[in-house]
Amino acid sequence: MGELKMEEMSLPVLFEQARKIHEAASESSVDQETVKKGCDLLRQCEFMIGKLGLFSANETKDDISTTNLKYLLVPYYLAELMEKFAQEDRIQILKASQAKLKEFISFCEAMELVPEDELAASAQSGGNSFADQRAKKIARFKRQKAAESKLLEIKEWKERRGRSTRASALSTPVEAGEDDQLDDDGEEEREAWLATISLVLCKAFDLLEMLKKEEEMLSAIKEKQSQEGDVEISQLTLDERTKKAEAWHRNAATRVRYTKPAPPITCATFAQDVIEGRANVSQAHEHKHQPMIFGPTSLVAKNPTSEREIMAAQVFQPHYRLPTMSIEDAGLKEMEIMNKWQERNMQLMEEANSSWYKDNQKSRPGEEEDEEEDDAAQEKARAWDDWKDDNPRGAGNKKLTPCG
Repeated sequence: MGELKMEEMSLPVLFEQARKIHEAASESSVDQETVKKGCDLLRQCEFMIGKLGLFSANETKDDISTTNLKYLLVPYYLAELMEKFAQEDRIQILKASQAKLKEFISFCEAMELVPEDELAASAQSGGNSFADQRAKKIARFKRQKAAESKLLEIKEWKERRGRSTRASALSTPVEAGEDDQLDDDGEEEREAWLATISLVLCKAFDLLEMLKKEEEMLSAIKEKQSQEGDVEISQLTLDERTKKAEAWHRNAATRVRYTKPAPPITCATFAQDVIEGRANVSQAHEHKHQPMIFGPTSLVAKNPTSEREIMAAQVFQPHYRLPTMSIEDAGLKEMEIMNKWQERNMQLMEEANSSWYKDNQKSRPGEEEDEEEDDAAQEKARAWDDWKDDNPRGAGNKKLTPCG
């Protein structure tokens, strides 16, 4: 059975085929024949929408049925596909695509689908400040992310509902025709299409701004070329710049063979001296430990000397973790830690054996002492004070005094 002609297809079939072509063109590059076919399908959709009178200027989004909401996207799909045309006169393509985008935006505005802040930003003149443009971009980006999150949520909810429906269908037989009724949720479908239109509106505003800038740039280049009177000048200039760039890269590739970077510092001690300013990078130094080279036995065993063999041994690393220091360095580090630990222990022992520590142990708060121990401590302190009064500091050191 032959393929149906475009004029014989129904509107849902036309729209679905055009939507698939638009989706494929958005995800990857397609040939010009496919782009032309998609544009023809969308133009036929526009013709049938006008002929059937699906939309009216007196309606709003609440008056449009759920099944007809998707047809609002036809001008946007057509604008995006028209922009992908490969034509010699790019400016005409840009103008036609912008016209379709403006048609889509104005119709959505009539249907009360465009947000108020976007309308306020569009109503302002072109001399907006950078702060206003940035705020507009941020608000548009937030709306786009909210619409994408809503569509993802609806998709996940549909999948969960589909799994539960299939599970219940295995246990409960369903009559013919009832399975379609179970999945028919008009409110959910309406929310999905409204979120899609909100998402597409954000993309339409961004695409319209981008196409305007491209048209301005191409118009400026065309005007400059017409003023110079020679269209081939720009191509000659580009060819000359290309030759200069290629010559520069060839010379750089030739020079790099004879210019080698300075050898890296592999001695950790010398590297620390350089960092702290005790030595210069150019200063000669001796390595106490040569850097360890891990790799295949066939490369390491024969003591690689050439630069190629050393690089090969460094590239082919084992599957396990390599050591970050030698055994000697690890031993020195452990010895340093041990010495510090022993010094700390000796200091603590000296403090514990001192009379100051022992005397203070009795007067520490929180410990209960008997009255007899308190009296003995007081008597001892008084006797010590009396002895210090009778024997001032340095009184018995007569041999060191010259006149004693």
